[in-house]
Amino acid sequence: SGVDLDNTQTSRSRLMAAGKMLFSRNGYEQTATSAIAREAGTSESQLVRYFGGKSGLLEAIFNETWSGFSDAISAQIAGAAHGREAILRLLSVFVAAFGSDHDAAFIFLFEGRRVRGNDVILSDGFRHFTELLHQLIQRGQNDGSFRSDLDPAAICSATLGCAEGMIRDALIAERTNKPKPFDNATVRNVFAAMVGGLAP
Repeated sequence: SGVDLDNTQTSRSRLMAAGKMLFSRNGYEQTATSAIAREAGTSESQLVRYFGGKSGLLEAIFNETWSGFSDAISAQIAGAAHGREAILRLLSVFVAAFGSDHDAAFIFLFEGRRVRGNDVILSDGFRHFTELLHQLIQRGQNDGSFRSDLDPAAICSATLGCAEGMIRDALIAERTNKPKPFDNATVRNVFAAMVGGLAP
């Protein structure tokens, strides 16, 4: 019946919201499933039922965060004159989204690539994001907006590292109640200067 469906949705979304907040505050490893269930006002069995466990919950949070970006990113990229401009627009979407959702930003930056023994676990959302970045860099090398003598994988790492580093430092300052080291306009300007340096 419709009532059950509503309860399912609220229970599922409460677990997502609780997981997002606790993973962001305490880190994935330090967050117990019992704490997530308690925060969501539901049971651990519900968490297992909807997500299969803690890692499934993290994956769901990731993929929802990514799908939230996806539409905004597609619209921005469609209007970009070339690959390099598309990457600048991609960063703008991220800075704006992360500026308004610090929990999502924290999880994306700190839990996106998790090391388990000899494995690195990438969420689907993170994988889609890096694939998109690779495509835009190759587009830029093909259309002449990026140097073609540089390895596209290295450009991908460099641009991602630059953006992540600045966003991460701003988030850490905020979490530790220190003054923000720079504003979003500065992040965009520095990123644009670095990406501009990769032009032919």
